[in-house]
Amino acid sequence: MRIVVFVALLLHTLFGFGFVTEPSQIVPVEKAYKPQVSLNNNRLDVNISIDKSAYLYKKYIKLKINNQEVKLHLPPAFKEHGEEVYEKQLNFSVPLKMSGKIDVDLEYQGCNKAGVCYPPQQKHFTFTIEEPQAASAKKSQTPKLSEADSIASTLQKGSLGVILATFFGFGVLLALTPCVFPMIPILSSLIVGAKNMNTKKAFLYSVVYVLAMSIAYTGAGVLAGIFGANLQSALQNPLIIILFALIFVVLALSMFGFYEIGLPASWQTKIAQKSDEAGSKGGLIGVAIMGFLSALIVGPCVAPPLAGALIYIGQTGDAILGGLALFAMSLGMGLPLLLVGVGAGKFMPKPGGWMEAVSKVFGVIMLGLAIWMLERILPPAVTMFLWGVLFIGSAVYLRALEQIPEEAHWFVYFKKSVGIVLLIYGVFVLYGSLKGATNVLKPFGFIEQSVTNQIQKSIFEPISSLDELKKILATAKKPVMVDVTAKWCASCKELEENTFSDPRVRQKLGEFRALRLDMTKNTPQAKEFLRHFGLFGPPAIIFFDRSGKEIKNLRIIGYKDPNEFLEILNKAQRMQ
Repeated sequence: MRIVVFVALLLHTLFGFGFVTEPSQIVPVEKAYKPQVSLNNNRLDVNISIDKSAYLYKKYIKLKINNQEVKLHLPPAFKEHGEEVYEKQLNFSVPLKMSGKIDVDLEYQGCNKAGVCYPPQQKHFTFTIEEPQAASAKKSQTPKLSEADSIASTLQKGSLGVILATFFGFGVLLALTPCVFPMIPILSSLIVGAKNMNTKKAFLYSVVYVLAMSIAYTGAGVLAGIFGANLQSALQNPLIIILFALIFVVLALSMFGFYEIGLPASWQTKIAQKSDEAGSKGGLIGVAIMGFLSALIVGPCVAPPLAGALIYIGQTGDAILGGLALFAMSLGMGLPLLLVGVGAGKFMPKPGGWMEAVSKVFGVIMLGLAIWMLERILPPAVTMFLWGVLFIGSAVYLRALEQIPEEAHWFVYFKKSVGIVLLIYGVFVLYGSLKGATNVLKPFGFIEQSVTNQIQKSIFEPISSLDELKKILATAKKPVMVDVTAKWCASCKELEENTFSDPRVRQKLGEFRALRLDMTKNTPQAKEFLRHFGLFGPPAIIFFDRSGKEIKNLRIIGYKDPNEFLEILNKAQRMQ
């Protein structure tokens, strides 16, 4: 009897102080776990929404198709009391190689965080898969998979040699995109700014830069695939961007001759005594650091090959093959950098006036890169003003406003001519900044900018969270399109300036409910949106039919020109 009384008092105390949750506060199992299974192009997509008060055991998740258990490739889980569990959301896919009617049984079991475990659950779903003949009849109209999913499928089926060669080719194609192109002047500036440069040393600098860049891409990609978080997006923080822009300014001032960046003289002497070649080690470390940071901060774009590799890693957990594919792609992206580096070393002018002139040119380029970085966080009018000041300052340095003696060398006349052009263009850019122009290459773009801005605002409706999207999908009477973008995304700017500004595209988008999610601030709500849809960053565009279901095979990752985008819009309409 004393034991019963003691237990009763203990339970009363625990409930009173909140150490044990009352049964009335425990979420029912139907609300704790909301499973959804959908059929998409001979693939089952499974989504289980998990209440914040519960978690799901990995080892108890099973899927049976026609009473046959299927081997699942589940994403990595985290440890809770020694067990692998999932929280918030679980997404995985199962490929199908059958037709006709199929019965799907999903089994799962989990516990409430208060310590109460739910009984095992089983949900039944029935689907009908078209016969191969019927599917082939539609093949010409609808692609089976999106670009990223097709690439992920290649990783699952292809041999190692084919995969590495394919991704190396992808990298070469991506090399001159806005995400990689800015790295060319960075590497060139590092080579020009180094002492005693020759072809061999320039090649070594290029190799170190490319390898560091490849390691950064691969590491960030593998982490994104495993944990579903994009490190590059996370690094688009104003403080980090300002710091990196300051690094460019420091390098520029060094090239202008204000100071030299290098090891202390005493260190250089000791190193030189040990080996003639060792004196470059400090420089190589700096090149490696710049290559690593440039990959993460300068070019944060998501292209279909990168997204495909991340999807593969996330679905299978095979970080080794996915990482090798990303490394091969990074080397392909670095191939033009190697060629540029060797060329810069081979045609490097000898020390003297020419060398000083080349150094100052690259100093201006580094200042331009600093402004380009700041465009991600500063208002367009401010960055346009900075560009104008840079052009005019360069013109003054080239003696655009000075009178040239008649006996001057022809090169002096050439410099003055270039200076006059820069002066005129700089004035145009300054004028454009005052009038609202936003593109340094179009200083008079303000003439059509106001009209374009009004059209863009009328087309795109901003959203900030997944909940907003769900409410819109529940009431939408037109097909819905969501554009995932960010101010620091170079490919997003391409879409804005080339594709969304096209009159045909604007007219067609009027037949959709076009939404826009801005990832610039990388908010928790935006991150949740990306996790829910298995996205890794901008640019990305997803489509939904009138029932609110995503048309996954039309998902866009990366840049599309107006004609390609119009074709996808037409397909989205036909699939309503």
